[in-house]
Amino acid sequence: MAILSVSQLNRYVGFKLKEDRALQGILVRGEITNFTNHYRSGHLYFTLRDAESCVKAVMFRSNAQRLRFTPREGMNVIAAATASLYERDGAFQLYVTDLQPDGAGTQALALEQLKKKLTAMGVFDAAAKRPLPAMPQKIGVITSDTGAALQDVKNVIGRRYPIGHLLVYPAQVQGDAAADSVCRAIAAAERDGCDVLIVGRGGGASETLEAFNTERVVMAIYHCAVPVVSAVGHETDWTLADAAADLRAPTPSAAAELAVFDYRQFESARLSYQAALNQAMERKKELVRYRAEQYRLRLKLHDPERKLREQRQRLTDTEDAMKRAMEQKLTAARHRLALLSGQLHGLSPLAKISNGYGFVMDAEGKRLTSVGQTAAGDAITIRIADGKIQAQVTETVPYQETRDHGPKSHG
Repeated sequence: MAILSVSQLNRYVGFKLKEDRALQGILVRGEITNFTNHYRSGHLYFTLRDAESCVKAVMFRSNAQRLRFTPREGMNVIAAATASLYERDGAFQLYVTDLQPDGAGTQALALEQLKKKLTAMGVFDAAAKRPLPAMPQKIGVITSDTGAALQDVKNVIGRRYPIGHLLVYPAQVQGDAAADSVCRAIAAAERDGCDVLIVGRGGGASETLEAFNTERVVMAIYHCAVPVVSAVGHETDWTLADAAADLRAPTPSAAAELAVFDYRQFESARLSYQAALNQAMERKKELVRYRAEQYRLRLKLHDPERKLREQRQRLTDTEDAMKRAMEQKLTAARHRLALLSGQLHGLSPLAKISNGYGFVMDAEGKRLTSVGQTAAGDAITIRIADGKIQAQVTETVPYQETRDHGPKSHG
């Protein structure tokens, strides 16, 4: 029997293990223990165990980078591996090429872990959400240029917002290259100065939406300087990109409706406001015209020429009134004068003389009113209507009045 060195033994056992096809590409179920992540090398070292046994395992960096989740101590996994011997230590171990959580899909676990990570970073915080512009000029659309989603977006925006400029950035929306394609399209839209972005795709199986659950796409949306509306899949679909976007829409068509307002409603409202403004302007013009007319009338009332005409008319009226008053007074005075003249005529001696009476005066021209003023032999003058008579008193006879008889003459 040959004597083998330790190295030879380990090399032989390792060779036998490699030759055994039953130990190549095997699947091993177990619980992770003694987990170590060498951050410098990126290799993962751990032990898989079950209720009765354990085995050491190593996963090199090239394979670990492809994992969709982060392995943890105590996690039950299914390892795709090759059994081999580490010759230096003579240690039997598994070289793991892939890991899947046991009892939960890799994708679901990876998604949940990434979600927690991004949540801790504040990527999904409501405070980070930005409002969409009210009237965007450039609307960017990132989706497949062959899918129905793009046509839906074009139809909605063309109908609701024909004044906008639609920019399409074609991108792969599924497959291994989709995430990088979407990120490049987002960067291009930023450079072109878009005002709002619609990022998404039409519906499909959940595995076809994986690009929108990658950290690269989520962070590209989060860091995008342009507000983003996410519309991935159907209304029931949900991705991390939806959570990171400023606004989530259930479908691409709904995203287009959210990104732009209905210009037709705006135009209708504008026409209504214009009509109301025109009516208000007409009322204002009527008020201005009314006030102008009032000012014109006031100015007319205070017109010096008009006032002069009024004063002249007033003077003329006053003159006419004075003339009428003077005529009335003259008429009254004439009437009174006539009355007084009549009265005076009635009292005038000449008037009495003209009626057959005479005026008797003594020699000195004094009027004689009593027989006692003269005596027989006195010269007297009797004045009558057409002249005077010189006479001599021959006798004076005074009248005596009795109660029952008239005057009696004496002598």
